[in-house]
Amino acid sequence: MNEFLETLHHEFELPLSNPVLIFALILLIILVSPILLRRINIPGIIVLIVSGIIIGPYGVGLLEQNTAIDLFSTIGLLYIMFIAGLELDMNQFKVNRNKSFLFGLFTFALPLAIGFPVCFYLLGYDFNASFLTASMFATHTLLTYPVVSKMGVSKNEAVAITVGGTILTDTAVLIILAVIMGNAQEGGLTADFWLKLIISLSIFCAIMFLVVPRIAKWFFTSMEKEKHSHYIFVLAVVFLSAFLAELAGVEDIIGAFLAGLALNRLIPHSSALMNRIEFMGNSLFIPFFLISVGMLVDISVIFSGYMAIVVAATLSIVAISGKWLAAFFTQLVFKYSSSQRKVIFGLSSGHAAATLAVIIVGYNAEIIDENILNGTIILILVTSVVATLATENAAKKMAAEAKEVIPEEIKKSESYKMESILLPLANITNLEKLLDFSILIRDKSSSNPVSILTVVPNDEQAEVNIAQARTKLEDFVKQASATETDVDVTATIDKDIANGIARKSKEIIADLIVMGWPTSSGENKVIGDKMSKIINQTRKTIFLCQSDKPWATHQTIIVAAPPRSEEMDGFELWVKKLIKMAEELSIPIVMNCTAETQSAIETFIDKLNLRAPFSFNTFSNWEDFLIIAKDVGPEDILMLITARKGTVAYLPILEQIPRKMESYFEENTKIIVLPH
Repeated sequence: MNEFLETLHHEFELPLSNPVLIFALILLIILVSPILLRRINIPGIIVLIVSGIIIGPYGVGLLEQNTAIDLFSTIGLLYIMFIAGLELDMNQFKVNRNKSFLFGLFTFALPLAIGFPVCFYLLGYDFNASFLTASMFATHTLLTYPVVSKMGVSKNEAVAITVGGTILTDTAVLIILAVIMGNAQEGGLTADFWLKLIISLSIFCAIMFLVVPRIAKWFFTSMEKEKHSHYIFVLAVVFLSAFLAELAGVEDIIGAFLAGLALNRLIPHSSALMNRIEFMGNSLFIPFFLISVGMLVDISVIFSGYMAIVVAATLSIVAISGKWLAAFFTQLVFKYSSSQRKVIFGLSSGHAAATLAVIIVGYNAEIIDENILNGTIILILVTSVVATLATENAAKKMAAEAKEVIPEEIKKSESYKMESILLPLANITNLEKLLDFSILIRDKSSSNPVSILTVVPNDEQAEVNIAQARTKLEDFVKQASATETDVDVTATIDKDIANGIARKSKEIIADLIVMGWPTSSGENKVIGDKMSKIINQTRKTIFLCQSDKPWATHQTIIVAAPPRSEEMDGFELWVKKLIKMAEELSIPIVMNCTAETQSAIETFIDKLNLRAPFSFNTFSNWEDFLIIAKDVGPEDILMLITARKGTVAYLPILEQIPRKMESYFEENTKIIVLPH
């Protein structure tokens, strides 16, 4: 008995040393603390930081800062930066890059300009300490990015320029850190120092933006069926990139962010891989990091002396003021709303990652003293609370405003309904690509499932065939569930396939039908009698797709639309789906159409307040359709907007174009759109 009690005492001796117990305790905190404190509206981020303070070495001492905690903390920190780079809407960033640069200048220069004289003249520190501390004010960690992502406003322009500005400010600050460290060392800022820094950063950036995307594209293409290996590959890229960043002389968080940018276009936001990345980060790694930040906070430093209180208060006030002014000037220049200003301030006012890197490195090098170190820890807690409250409040208002600004005529239009997609099957081998495409263009606000339909002939084997069809489709239900997309598998009996599809499309009130490319019918046209019958009996917008490549490996969407396309029913629907594809794949759209169609598209996207990456070419010579071939590369998607007989945009030549697409664009992914 005594031996048991002694073992029990040893296991629960503080600080805890059993790794299994430590891991279980942290998981329990991640699970329970947000649930308990959500009732009093305390944000989850603050709860986890406070939990870290309580259990940490400066609280009750349950845990100590050891290598295991440091490892998970580093993973969580890198995850935050990686997801921020991965979720950045590159099309919107390209549109707003000048705004991101200007915000980056504001949020870097203003805190630095305020902080240096305060540290140098008011607090009395030397040049190196003052400049290093002031540069710390310019950094910001996207602690509250999960908040805007959860609220569904991560695509807002204000969020995009803030995230875009992060890489500029943090990179500049971490380069300053390298420069100050070089200046503090014996020999100072020599020509050799600058040469080494410039060469190493150039090589690192070349690897990240030239080598990594090519390797990733090859891996995702050649290992397309090995879905489980995709996540491991992504993790390997993130941590190798972080290591390469350290070799280049900057902090690992820059490597993780650039890894997100490098893989951004290859991981669609609606994909199963993105779902896995976000799930692991938000449920485990990022909470671990937030708890570890809390474990660094020593509340007792406030009572350690008059100077400690002055330094902590001064640092907090300067940090918050500098970021608020940056957000304020950004609002003035770009005429943003107050909620957009607040979300910019909330996202950019949190200090943790680069802040800790700058201060701890400076402290270890004896450039700054213990008062600044302790004051910075308090600053991290204060700014984490302020940033979380500001971001949550602003994100809620922005989400509400986004719903209010949608015009009534758009709300009433077919493109705004709770949409339903029907996926009829002719060949089960084509289903995976078609299902991926349906998930890609699906309206995420719709609660309707993607309906997969098999039409079984009405004969003696009908019931057996239905059961077999359902069994074969179960794997694809699992494929969709990995992206959190509901799928409804249906098999119906009908003597005529076209009748069965038409009936089902009416039953579920389908907005659009996604089908595979028609098989060769021996006729001089792709859309033969069987497909024509389906088209004629289903008055729905139809997408016919042919793709042998992963959707994420494409470069551009090249679209050809006939004159008067804008007058057809379904115009708004296919434009919206086209924009959705470009957004998910982070690729531009080249539109070949008339000036009238261009004007209608521009008017429509202005109504929806979208930032679509369109470029337009005036095109009307349909007799010489192949003229657009000079702009089509092997990695491009070629999309034809055609028209049914009897509609205003119908041209007889349109019936010959699909055959030309088959003959001359064999390597390309091809899509035919038939508006209803």
